[in-house]
Amino acid sequence: MKSLTAMIAIATLSLTAGLANAKDLGPDQALKLRDAGTILSFEKLNAAALAKHPGATVGDTELEENYGKYMYQVELRDQQGVEWDVEVDAVTGVVVKDHQDH
Repeated sequence: MKSLTAMIAIATLSLTAGLANAKDLGPDQALKLRDAGTILSFEKLNAAALAKHPGATVGDTELEENYGKYMYQVELRDQQGVEWDVEVDAVTGVVVKDHQDH
C-alpha cells in the first residue's frame, strides 16, 4: 500500500512540475521579445492561426514560455460560432495545435 501511495505522490509531483514550467508572459515581456526579433509579430502569429479558420475572429491571445519555447495561444470564433483554440510556435509561426474548444 505504501508503494502505491508513493507512486501516486511521484506522479502528482511530476505532473505539477510540468505545469509549473509553463509561464504566462505579460504584455511588456511579449513586446520586448517581439521588438528584439525573438518572436514574430503578433499580426503574423494571428495570421497563422486565422489561416486554419478563414473568416474567423480573434478573441483572447496569450504568450507562454514552456521549456524555453515561446508559444502563442489564440482563441478563434469561426463564422458558424464555433470556438477554436490554436497554438502557434511564436518563433517560427508554425501551428502546433488546433482543436475545437469545449
